[in-house]
Amino acid sequence: MDTLGLVWAVVVHVASIQDPQGAKLVLERVRTLLPRMERIWADGIYTGPLVTWVLEQFGWVLEIVRRCDDVKGFTVLPHRWVVERTFGWFNRYRRLSKDYEYLPQTSEAMISLVMIHVMVRRLARGGAASRLKYKSH
Repeated sequence: MDTLGLVWAVVVHVASIQDPQGAKLVLERVRTLLPRMERIWADGIYTGPLVTWVLEQFGWVLEIVRRCDDVKGFTVLPHRWVVERTFGWFNRYRRLSKDYEYLPQTSEAMISLVMIHVMVRRLARGGAASRLKYKSH
């Protein structure tokens, strides 16, 4: 997703694929969508060979956003809160609040539909469409 929390690509895969391998699937998908991308902020799980792989394959910098070891308890981390906010948007939609789907492609489609709905509501904000009552299920 971008810095506004809008999803550019979705890949839903089986649970036996580890996060760094799943990241490769997503990055392959966005390669042509985002030719000017230079930097990616990521969670600590993506540390290691993936950082080098991203630089070699795409020329992008994969920057790991880490939590300070001195801080106890919850802290808002720069850039990563955007992802958590978007996941919060997903939880407002019943089909995404739990894993109801049988096929990964259906889950991908539902995420895309939710993002379309979020973006249309943002575009319509302030106009006649914003006064309509939308149900998020």
